[in-house]
Amino acid sequence: MLGAFPDFDSNAKFHHFANDEVTMRVVIDGHGPDVVFIPGGDATAECYSQQFALLSDAFRCTSYDPRGAGSTTSPPAPWTIADFARDCAAVIDAYCDGSAVVCGLSLGGLVTQQVAIDFPEKVRLAIPMGTAAFIDGFTRDWMQAEIDLRKDGISLPEYFLAPHYAPYAFPAKALHDPELWGKVKEAYTTRFADRDPQDLIDQWQACLDFDCREALKTCPVPMHVISFSEDVQTAPSMCKVVADLAPRGAFHELEGLGHVSMTRHKPDVVADKLRGIILEATAI
Repeated sequence: MLGAFPDFDSNAKFHHFANDEVTMRVVIDGHGPDVVFIPGGDATAECYSQQFALLSDAFRCTSYDPRGAGSTTSPPAPWTIADFARDCAAVIDAYCDGSAVVCGLSLGGLVTQQVAIDFPEKVRLAIPMGTAAFIDGFTRDWMQAEIDLRKDGISLPEYFLAPHYAPYAFPAKALHDPELWGKVKEAYTTRFADRDPQDLIDQWQACLDFDCREALKTCPVPMHVISFSEDVQTAPSMCKVVADLAPRGAFHELEGLGHVSMTRHKPDVVADKLRGIILEATAI
């Protein structure tokens, strides 16, 4: 699946992490305060390669392949978001100086919240993007349908993968940019053609089982929630619930961006927002 995202530049260093529970492929680039990026569903560390390129001048950026993606291995599912959070905490312990800014998109946004709840001493600042405290409504029905489709043994043909998944990731104006669409079409075909159906089921089911609404009310970590105005998967209203529940929550909405606009579409806009939040919130 690595070809589904832009590659890291030559300065990035790859590491092999292992403990009694998981083995993970970890990538690190840059110098400065630690920022750990948690990938979303079906994604490897490479989903943050463009953010690394834009932010590694000021921060030591770390990401990894989560359970159910890339070369990471873990105990068999079912998994919970708490399991994913424990993996992130282990990465912080192994590669960061005691604590880090933690940022994640989509599934990674859920994990970001859980790390802040379960390991507040390890999280200087939490930045969940395209996230939710609990998945309901349209998003729940769509995700359940994707799971049930695979449980029924149905596979989407390759010619249908990009037209199916890209509208959930990018806004209409981006999809109708011929140059961008050519890149997205190739990338999303690669990404989902090679996707193990069971891994998708296991990751997405963990998201549907997640509910941190009560726990957020007592989370002491500053939580800056980033939403995207054209996000079909996690609408800004879902993200705002997270910011409103967290005692130290703040809500941000980026206009004209979709769920995965941080890759290929508007990586610079997302990186600029992240840089500003981190510098202001942590006074570094």
